[in-house]
Amino acid sequence: MVSERTLPKFNTASIELTKEEGSMLYEDMTLGRLFEDKCAEMYYRGRMFGFVHLYNGQEAVSTGIIRALRPGEDYVSSTYRDHVHALSCGVPPREVMAELFGKETGCSKGRGGSMHLFSEKHRLLGGYAFVAEGIPVATGAAFQSKYRREMMGDQTADQVTACFFGDGASNNGQFFECLNMAALWKLPIIYVVENNKWAIGMAHDRATSSPEIYKKASAFDMVGVEVDGMDVLAVRKVALEAVARARAGEGPTLIEALTYRFRGHSLADPDELRSPNEKEFWGGKDPIQRLEAYLIEHNLASQSELDEIKQKVQAKVDDAVKFAEESPEPDPKDLYRYIFAED
Repeated sequence: MVSERTLPKFNTASIELTKEEGSMLYEDMTLGRLFEDKCAEMYYRGRMFGFVHLYNGQEAVSTGIIRALRPGEDYVSSTYRDHVHALSCGVPPREVMAELFGKETGCSKGRGGSMHLFSEKHRLLGGYAFVAEGIPVATGAAFQSKYRREMMGDQTADQVTACFFGDGASNNGQFFECLNMAALWKLPIIYVVENNKWAIGMAHDRATSSPEIYKKASAFDMVGVEVDGMDVLAVRKVALEAVARARAGEGPTLIEALTYRFRGHSLADPDELRSPNEKEFWGGKDPIQRLEAYLIEHNLASQSELDEIKQKVQAKVDDAVKFAEESPEPDPKDLYRYIFAED
């Protein structure tokens, strides 16, 4: 087993969580999990094609970060593992599933597929298949917010951008160049490294001379934070702090969320490189089960209430599949649409 980092301890007494907030976090993570489980089923039944990268196990990062933002106002840049990011942004499950089926009703009109989800309405800047490709895009989005506010006098331009990428991307040039620019210009952006220990089949510790990614923030005089990415309450706390700093004009934050994907790199990956012991270790830290236990222990939800949320979410996922299956294919006459700006 690749050596394990000691996960940061989080004192739950340091937060105040309402019943409504707890239910929201639980529902969002459950939607992500059940949606991805359904994607696996559809893929193996031959209803989905191409590469499909699932997010199972990492739900606390998506929910903890994105649900700390202003929905429909703040920006999110994703990766090729983008389904759950889209759902947390508020993109309807129907539109995400239809996109995965390649249908015209998908959020990218069936042109993007699994790795290229996009929604202008929900401020989702896209999923990016090339490693680290979304980092410059997100940095540009943060720059335009600052420019509109400070140079054009638009006092409503206080949007924050969240940029997701994996541990492998932290070795790419875009990472260092963009963090440098963001620090120099104090851009309102949060760089979120989802360190799930593996870049496809390359163990993170073998690929970088400095495995603790959050410490690289110090090279840019930037705030760097390490967080247990399997604990949505811990992620949410550091996210709220980072959002407040960014919105106050205090600049960017680099958050390294230590997490783990429960499935292989993609659904085409036999997942033979990771040891059974490693999978068992991280499987015992399931973020949904941890939140469920917290909510019950603190009298914020009963088991029957949580079961009801699961049933409601499962109905949404099943409805999304039905919608996707019944939606039309893109019309061949529109093959060249959406290449250039139109209308």
